[in-house]
Amino acid sequence: MRLIRRSSQPLFVLGVALLAGVALAPDLLAQEAEVAPEVKKTVFDSIKQGGPFMYVLGVCSLAMVALVIYNFIQLGRSKFVPEDLRSQLHDYMASCKVRSAIEVASTSPSFLGRMLATALPKVDATEPETLGREHVEDAMADFTARENRSYMTMIGYLGVIAQIAPMLGLMGTVSGMVGAFSKLEAMATADASALAGNISEALITTLSGLVIAVPAIIFFFVLRNRLNKLVADSHEAASDMLDASLNTLNADQQLAKVPEGLSS
Repeated sequence: MRLIRRSSQPLFVLGVALLAGVALAPDLLAQEAEVAPEVKKTVFDSIKQGGPFMYVLGVCSLAMVALVIYNFIQLGRSKFVPEDLRSQLHDYMASCKVRSAIEVASTSPSFLGRMLATALPKVDATEPETLGREHVEDAMADFTARENRSYMTMIGYLGVIAQIAPMLGLMGTVSGMVGAFSKLEAMATADASALAGNISEALITTLSGLVIAVPAIIFFFVLRNRLNKLVADSHEAASDMLDASLNTLNADQQLAKVPEGLSS
């Protein structure tokens, strides 16, 4: 009996320890939760960790959005080649009513209207075969060169943002890494939690710079191509009008060149 009692003592102690552990486990878990509570961070909190460079990047992002909206409004088709104006001017030019076409074009604020109001006065009736087309096209080219500068200036600002945003992100990265190494130098032992803030600043600014730069580059090329297409459509419409006038004016001469049978 003594042997059985002695051998059962370790088991008894082990059982008591297990029961105590089960009883104390909730209290220990609660204490651990109190020591390290879970912190939920919002997007705004993450952005704030990026440091002062995030304010500049925020201004860049707002400027990019404003420029994109402004340029899309300015590059609307109705502001370049309105269909009603195009058809009306085409009818006048097909009837060789150049003065009426100039009056209508001068009242339109569209690109096509302003271009033809500048170029059509170069039409020369003393040259019935060409109507001074070369001078008219030169006037249209000069007008386009002047106008394109103002349009491309506003589009070009998107290219500027696309270039400086990554550079600002890189500056934030360098600033964050400098702060991290400064803290690391001041500490006796490395502590990852103490460096987390500076490392977050470095990564967030880099990401923010790229997030701003990529869409800025995309919209720069989209808007530039849109401008080129609208200008090309305006020139094509003007060329069709000149062709219509020449066809009307030289219809008899053109028919005279087409043979109808053979003379004996």
